[in-house]
Amino acid sequence: MKQIIFCLLMASTLTATAAVPDTLELTLDNAIMFAQARSSDSRVARHSFLASEWSYKFYKANYLPSLTFSSSPALNRAISKITLPDGTSSFVRQNQLSTNATLCITQNIALTGGQLFLKSTLLRNDEFENKTVAYNSQPVVIGYQQTLFGYNSLKWSRRIEPLYYSRAEKSYNESLELIASRAVTYFFAVAQAQTELEIALYNYASADTLNRYARGRYDIGRITESEMLQLELNRVSAEANVLSARNQLDDAMQTLCSYLSIDNGVVVEVKVDPVVPSLHVEPEKVLALAREYSPDPVSFELRLLEGQSNLAQAKANSGLQADLYFQLGLSQTADNLPGSYRSPLNQEYASIGISLPILDWGRGKGRVKVAESNLRLIETQVEQEYKDFEINIGRLVRQFNLQAYRVEIAAKTAQLAQQRYDVARHLYMLGKSTILDFNTATQEKDAAYRGHISAIEHFWSLYYGLRSMTGGKVFE
Repeated sequence: MKQIIFCLLMASTLTATAAVPDTLELTLDNAIMFAQARSSDSRVARHSFLASEWSYKFYKANYLPSLTFSSSPALNRAISKITLPDGTSSFVRQNQLSTNATLCITQNIALTGGQLFLKSTLLRNDEFENKTVAYNSQPVVIGYQQTLFGYNSLKWSRRIEPLYYSRAEKSYNESLELIASRAVTYFFAVAQAQTELEIALYNYASADTLNRYARGRYDIGRITESEMLQLELNRVSAEANVLSARNQLDDAMQTLCSYLSIDNGVVVEVKVDPVVPSLHVEPEKVLALAREYSPDPVSFELRLLEGQSNLAQAKANSGLQADLYFQLGLSQTADNLPGSYRSPLNQEYASIGISLPILDWGRGKGRVKVAESNLRLIETQVEQEYKDFEINIGRLVRQFNLQAYRVEIAAKTAQLAQQRYDVARHLYMLGKSTILDFNTATQEKDAAYRGHISAIEHFWSLYYGLRSMTGGKVFE
């Protein structure tokens, strides 16, 4: 599934890169598609997941047989000091070449933490001074090495590493939804800036019209000088608001284009759908999906396992330790290669090393107590964080289930505020209301339009927030 998603994203990236128009009408869906395919966050998410995937493959390879070839030829031309049988010393000239080759198959044993090996070795020694050649072969050697009573890293890795990969998969899905959520933020920053500019242009046109209309009324003494000055101030303020709104729109546009990797020369115009889908989700369903698809529960479990692993390691390192090694095989030597493989002799080798701390002044016990305390701390933190995780999901679900209705209310509020503004403007032009009433109606109209855009943005932010927690499954 990941490969399919990756290919689709790359395909959309190439398609989008191939031809981008000079003027681009951008819907929210298109912005999210651009963000998930082209943004730096999407590339970081993909490379992070690929790194985790290779790390998981490396972990799995530790439990598979490995075949290794090794050789270390050595040339020795020197005068060396040797001890003779009678105890005296003599200097002997050495001129020899030692060549060896080993082919070894190893297999890690996760249950015990040991390693089983099977190898074949051939050694050739050339004495140039005496012009002699000797071969030593070990056709078959089988052996096993094991740390007794020690920390079994293979066993703990088998429990921990699959969780790392599971978290990486879920984090990748979460990242795509969080990228969509960030695209929503930048998209609506432009939408809000466009709304501000539309409001500013509308108000400036209205203020300019009223100012010219009021000038005639002022000339015949129908309005006071104070009211005329207020209208002049409104027009100047509206003109300043237009300039400010243009700068705000340019800044928001540059931020959006940068995040979506759209060329600076492209003029982007965002299209906001004023209607949002009427959706309702059940808290129990969201919580169940979050437990299954969110990376947070996996992170909680990982922290607990790592704490337990650290405690097991501290206990293993503080007590009796022993290393076991043994090998069985065949061996032969001769002055020619075929002879070194004839009638091989048995060989056995076994060793065990023991280490037991007698007096360490409590260092081993201290490491165990620290690991135990850290584990108790992690358990307490994870318990509280899991509760906060569930509470946060419940809070988001409640907000989301109300947000569509809030968008509807905000739309009605904007409509009513526009109607009130039209009435206030008409009444003022008829001389039946004051400039204060008109200014109040203007402010309420502007706030209502801003509130409508903000309500839509909040809906989509909650929408993709819930998707990020449930791996995109909540609305399926």
